Amino acid sequence: MRRFFIKLFSWEYWPMWLVYLPVSFYYFYLAVRAKSFFFFSASNPTIETGGMFFESKWKIFQLIPPQYLPSTMLVGEVDSLEQIERNLQTSSMNYPLIAKPNRGERGWGVRKINSGAELKDYRNQTNQEFILQSYVDAPLEFSLFYYRKPSSSKGIISSLTLKKMLTVVGDGKATVRELILRNDRAYLQYKRLRQNSEINFGSVLNVNEELVLVPYGNHVLGAKFLNYNHFIDATLTESFDKISNSINGFYFGRFDLRCTSFEDLRNGKHISILELNGAGAEPAHIYDPSFSFFKAQKVIAQHYKMMFDAARENRERGVEYMSYASFKSTRMQERNYKLNYFTT
Repeated sequence: MRRFFIKLFSWEYWPMWLVYLPVSFYYFYLAVRAKSFFFFSASNPTIETGGMFFESKWKIFQLIPPQYLPSTMLVGEVDSLEQIERNLQTSSMNYPLIAKPNRGERGWGVRKINSGAELKDYRNQTNQEFILQSYVDAPLEFSLFYYRKPSSSKGIISSLTLKKMLTVVGDGKATVRELILRNDRAYLQYKRLRQNSEINFGSVLNVNEELVLVPYGNHVLGAKFLNYNHFIDATLTESFDKISNSINGFYFGRFDLRCTSFEDLRNGKHISILELNGAGAEPAHIYDPSFSFFKAQKVIAQHYKMMFDAARENRERGVEYMSYASFKSTRMQERNYKLNYFTT
């Protein structure tokens, strides 16, 4: 019952179909104007499905200049553990690492890998290709939504979100388990957290001592999203105009990144892009606990219009919209991929 009421009174936990139901009517209106329900595919021509679903993360990473990326490698379907370890040595990649499916979203299949034994366990659980990425231990993680018209070199940043990792703070008395159960956000993740052998649930944290329970800023995994739109300015926009113009065929989507300071973010320096999400991305600031559901609907609708404008302009330039047959086939591939990703 507690889980039910937490989710009932905090719309950020509502199922996606319910969150998007009201604004879906506006999407249908845009689809009628575009004469295609799949116009999203043309918003980012160099990304599979425009980045709406089942796109390859690895192919997107190939579009991004390497100075903005942490060390990253693709593990093939048949790569043995020995081959993976040799590739890690060649790439000078050290533990900890982040392992994630090449095709997936919302934290699905993402794990922090701290040792060779954990890498072996992850490899043994899947016969699909996956990505290994150096863990970026920078203090700040942001989501930044960027849009520009294909005919322009100047764009806008429509959303800036600070991601606060799922954390508990000690009082010198309560155990970690008790702290988790007191915290609504952590409580919703309790079953998943119980599977993490790194967490000592019986330990007692000192007063004001913080323990990060999930080391990456994923909303589904308990991160709190805070609206930082008031920090968007001309310097930040110019920095991401430069970055985005260096990514061929990208016009609409969200950067998930880590950096050492907000000033570095503003100037586009010392940042590590963890992921670049296209048409399926959301302006993450709407999940700030203080953001109203109805205001979120307006923001989502505005982003649908941005996506429509980018897609329509690319269509005029000769980019074809995804066909129904291709949509259906890709959805089937996605379904089979997820069903068979983990073999144990």
